[in-house]
Amino acid sequence: MSALAAVTAAGLAHSVVRHGPVSSVAEAAAVQGVEVCDLVKTLVVRRADDDYLFVLVPGDRQISWPKLRALLGVSRLSMPDAATAREVTGYERGTITPFGSARPWPVVADERLRGREISLGAGERGVGLRVAADEATVVLGAAYADVTEPS
Repeated sequence: MSALAAVTAAGLAHSVVRHGPVSSVAEAAAVQGVEVCDLVKTLVVRRADDDYLFVLVPGDRQISWPKLRALLGVSRLSMPDAATAREVTGYERGTITPFGSARPWPVVADERLRGREISLGAGERGVGLRVAADEATVVLGAAYADVTEPS
């Protein structure tokens, strides 16, 4: 199922923003008309063999590995290579979203997204999905946590 079909099927209020190619988070935020902090990167993190999760990270921040490891109670995490990320999500890097993923991996959303309208990947290049973060986290069964640090 595509990301847009998954969002629609879930009954999540959303809007779709289509734009041309972009080369940075700042450029993507500008063409979508949002602040960089509201453009969300969906990162795939590997916990163990065949065990992944999505981390929703504000565009102006990055994962804090010590915070994420402490939250998950693990001593080691890694980012899969592009081919593995595509295999486990169904999406290529730069388009990854938890909506319509090949498998429904757990989702952790950085607490700074709480109460905001955010824009995240919609599963294809040049397409953004604008949603209320709080509603999206409910649909995704996500947990808010402090898991990032400034970029």
